Amino acid sequence: MPTVDSLPRIASAVTPAVMVSACGLIALGLINLSQALGGRLRELTREHRAAPTAEARRGVIRRQVAILGQRHRTVSRALFLDYGAILAFALTSLLFLGHGIVALPAVVEGLLFLLGVLLLCGAAGFAIAAVHLDGGALRLEQLDVLGDPGSGPAEHR
Repeated sequence: MPTVDSLPRIASAVTPAVMVSACGLIALGLINLSQALGGRLRELTREHRAAPTAEARRGVIRRQVAILGQRHRTVSRALFLDYGAILAFALTSLLFLGHGIVALPAVVEGLLFLLGVLLLCGAAGFAIAAVHLDGGALRLEQLDVLGDPGSGPAEHR
């Protein structure tokens, strides 16, 4: 009955493959976010260089560019960890499918899967940090447009 023995191996190989798909979707979201951040940074740079931009606004733009740059680096780190997870899960699937062809201890498969999970957790942590950083840039924009809530509207400052 070789079919009975091969079904658990196939099921074990599919689990990391599903994780590869999940990580791929996460990577797409992170890539889109990275591109949006790059576009926003370019917009702010153009505004900063424009002649009629007031010095006070330039100060806000500089602070926003610093935050958005940090956020972009954070998203990039999340993306690298996500790609590392993809690699770990793909190698786990490969080892599951190649069991018997390559003489490696079974614990290697488990450790590779665990590595993928840990990398994915790290990617999630960086993604959460990037969302937190977004709040800082948005608060700067709100203060620039609306002014300090305690000092009245921005046009009266």
